[in-house]
Amino acid sequence: MRKQITTAAMFVALLTMPCRGRAQEVVDRIVARVETDIILLSDVRQLNRYQVFLDGKAQSDADILNRLIDQWIVRSEASVARYPQPSDDDVNRSIERLKRSFSSPEEFQERQKNSGITDEEIRLFVRAQLYLSNYLDSRFRPAIQIDEKAIEDFYKSRVVPRAESRGQTPPTLENARDFVQEALVQQAINEQADRWLKESRTRVRVELMLDGKPQ
Repeated sequence: MRKQITTAAMFVALLTMPCRGRAQEVVDRIVARVETDIILLSDVRQLNRYQVFLDGKAQSDADILNRLIDQWIVRSEASVARYPQPSDDDVNRSIERLKRSFSSPEEFQERQKNSGITDEEIRLFVRAQLYLSNYLDSRFRPAIQIDEKAIEDFYKSRVVPRAESRGQTPPTLENARDFVQEALVQQAINEQADRWLKESRTRVRVELMLDGKPQ
């Protein structure tokens, strides 16, 4: 589940900016209540900047808000389960993998500059994403079983065509087996997590106020 990460500002009070010659102007506002917690517009905008950094394009505020609500649900259960935070070494390795996902260090720096996200924010998002994904993995992986036919089908439909499209000789099924099995496990985790989140939404009190009014 590439569901990426809610921000540390979720529980911060509303911010106001004094304006000369007029009443105070609100520069942040509540866009959702989840149980007794709140999500601010600044949380939505901050996560959207991170999305621009990752993918080069923004998502709608409504889509980002839904992701924040899903992340609240996962974080709430993980907290009750006392699931441990990732270590600094794990976070550092994840950041290095993230950097390698870009075509070059220059592209990484350019995307970071264009999105306006800081090194500290990237680290916070990576840590939070790692925490959530690790918890979901621990919750759903033990019950997942991948049969041989699924492995063979994935190999024939995904691995071989991808290698051939790049002018490469496809790896043998045996050499690709571990990769294929892990890809199928991750797919199953994402599917089970999506179903669980939809069910959990029915049990969580959510009030949306993205347009400034309760929905």
